[in-house]
Amino acid sequence: MPSTIRAEAPEQFRVATLERDLPSIELEGVGVRFRVPEEKIPSLKEYLVRLVTRGMRYRELWATDGVDLVIHPGETFGIVGPNGAGKSTLLKVVARVLRPTTGRVVVRGRVAPLLELGAGFHVDLTGEENIYLNGTLLGYGTKEIDARFKEVVEFSELEDFVRLPIRKYSTGMVARLGFSVATMYRPEVLLLDEVLAVGDIRFQKKCLERIESFRTQGTTVLLVSHALETLEHHCERVAWLDSGHVQVVGPAAEVLQQYREKQNRY
Repeated sequence: MPSTIRAEAPEQFRVATLERDLPSIELEGVGVRFRVPEEKIPSLKEYLVRLVTRGMRYRELWATDGVDLVIHPGETFGIVGPNGAGKSTLLKVVARVLRPTTGRVVVRGRVAPLLELGAGFHVDLTGEENIYLNGTLLGYGTKEIDARFKEVVEFSELEDFVRLPIRKYSTGMVARLGFSVATMYRPEVLLLDEVLAVGDIRFQKKCLERIESFRTQGTTVLLVSHALETLEHHCERVAWLDSGHVQVVGPAAEVLQQYREKQNRY
């Protein structure tokens, strides 16, 4: 783990105009640092006292450090690594949920992120209301959502449940609705973080078919998964991430074979 604190880059994140011949995603020296309390605080009162008196001690945790990646238009790019490797953090940086501590990020085109089940949903609102809420958060206007509302409901196969509050949905139902909203229009960049691991096999296949249709039209897909078979089947290239560092980037089959061999040694 790095012990030095590096200066913040002057231009950390930029959404660029989509140009066919330029990379969809560029990461240059991307690092994300978190401050983690060194001791457990037993209560909110104690936490506030420590905060006011500056009695809190922290250690630095670099979730990612010096990550360089270039991902091209129409490419399905996978990220693999053990738990805590920094995979989800990296996707959140690309999605603009997190701001990098160091480095530079350029993303070209509209981004549709599916990072966590239920992200952007309100449990007390109905499925219908959440379609409009989540669609708005993704940057779509009311008319755009109106035009695709029926298609979203049909794709999610939740016609009988769309007027029920989200809190009554199963985990799989939430995943289906989230994917359907995020892909109501073809994005230039689609981010997926393990969301296809939930739900029945038939619906997973349906989602993968939609992703493949987007890819053939030029959408860049960035996919994080522990399912090595999924990565090998759908990705042209894979990056192996460990302890926040990129270990190797290359053709999916080659990188995943190296990763399997490393895991089998433990």
